[in-house]
Amino acid sequence: MRKVGRANTKPELAVRRALHAHGYRFRLHRKDLPGTPDVVLPRYRLAIFVHGCFWHGHHGCSKARLPTSRNGWWAEKIERNRVRDKRDEEALEKLGWTVLTIWECEIKRGIIPILEKHLPSNQDAS
Repeated sequence: MRKVGRANTKPELAVRRALHAHGYRFRLHRKDLPGTPDVVLPRYRLAIFVHGCFWHGHHGCSKARLPTSRNGWWAEKIERNRVRDKRDEEALEKLGWTVLTIWECEIKRGIIPILEKHLPSNQDAS
C-alpha cells in the first residue's frame, strides 16, 4: 500500500485534462481545505474528489470488492475511509463549498456530463 499514490493518479489526471480542455482553471490539492480536495475551482467554490472505487468503497461497483485475504481488516479500513470522506465533505459544505465526488468507474463513461451538472457552460469559464 505504501506505493499507492495519493496524487496525480490516472483518474485524477483524466479529470484535470477534461477541465483544462473546456477552459476551466483550477488549483490542485489545497491543503488549507478539509480533506485536501484533488481539484479545486475557487471561482465556482467547487471541490472535486476523485475516488478510486476500491479504496473508497464505491457501492455497487465491481472494482470495490474486498480481497479474500484479511477480509475483516480491509472492511474496517475502507469503512474508515468512507467515514473520513463523509466528515471532509460535510466540513467543506459547512464552509460554503460545493463538493463533487467523481468515481474511478464513472470516468470511463465520460467526465464531461458529470462536470456539466456542477459548472456553468464553458463560455462562462473564460
